[in-house]
Amino acid sequence: MQDHLKDFMHYLVVEKGLADNTIVSYERDLKAYILYISKVEEVATLDHVTRATIVQFLKFLHEKGKSSKTISRHIASIRSFHQFLLREKVTTQDPTVHIDRPKTEQKLPQVLSVDEVQALLDSPDSSKEIGIRDKAMLELLYATGMRVSELISLNLSDVHLTMGFVRCIGKGNKERIIPLGKLAQQAVHTYIEESRSRLKKKKSTEALFLNHHGNRLTRQGYWKILKKLSKEAGIEKDLTPHTLRHSFATHLLENGADLRAVQEMLGHADISTTQIYTHVTKTRMKDVYSMYHPRA
Repeated sequence: MQDHLKDFMHYLVVEKGLADNTIVSYERDLKAYILYISKVEEVATLDHVTRATIVQFLKFLHEKGKSSKTISRHIASIRSFHQFLLREKVTTQDPTVHIDRPKTEQKLPQVLSVDEVQALLDSPDSSKEIGIRDKAMLELLYATGMRVSELISLNLSDVHLTMGFVRCIGKGNKERIIPLGKLAQQAVHTYIEESRSRLKKKKSTEALFLNHHGNRLTRQGYWKILKKLSKEAGIEKDLTPHTLRHSFATHLLENGADLRAVQEMLGHADISTTQIYTHVTKTRMKDVYSMYHPRA
């Protein structure tokens, strides 16, 4: 079973070109699944797995206190795995055919107000190299709505400041071109001219955003920076690495942007994913109405 899992993971990396975080999630889910079914007496091979076997595994996850969202993700991983096994003729049937994913409560993403975004963008100390870098990162994220993983993967050649756009490689290794506003262009230009060369030291690297060792900044490094700056900006909301991405989309829609255009800039394959932000804007409108209308 472990050999078939290795083949599947290789398929996800080479043929599907999935993001590193997605690969890690698949592997974690399927290792737990294989560990469970390997202890089931009736399952001598993967072809012996039945719908009942998988249902028992899902029941096991539920009893361990796993959320509907987590169980739903496990089902997606297991389904992809068994479909792969069937295509490769390792098995003769797909036991996931009649298994439905549980309905999950759709949580609205945390969004900053325009004033909170401004406070966050103003929080880096622009008199220091690191502050100039942090300012450029925040401006770029809010200007483009990129994922943090996409931001830290940027190379110097991906940013075209004179033409006002950035080239981004998203999920599934798909390329998209996102326009850049003047403030983001200016912040990134200042970083490249005044800060990046000092951070780079004598190292040879194409990475756009560097840490103080001269290496490519990591997702964890960005997350620490965001938490520090949000605290300094006096923002009390529970921020996530995607907060500026959510704020970018919501603010565009609030100001009349076309949903399809926002979908394209975010790199969503399905517009239903982008539609979550229309719910956010409606919720915010209700809050404003309740707060300011004299007869609310």
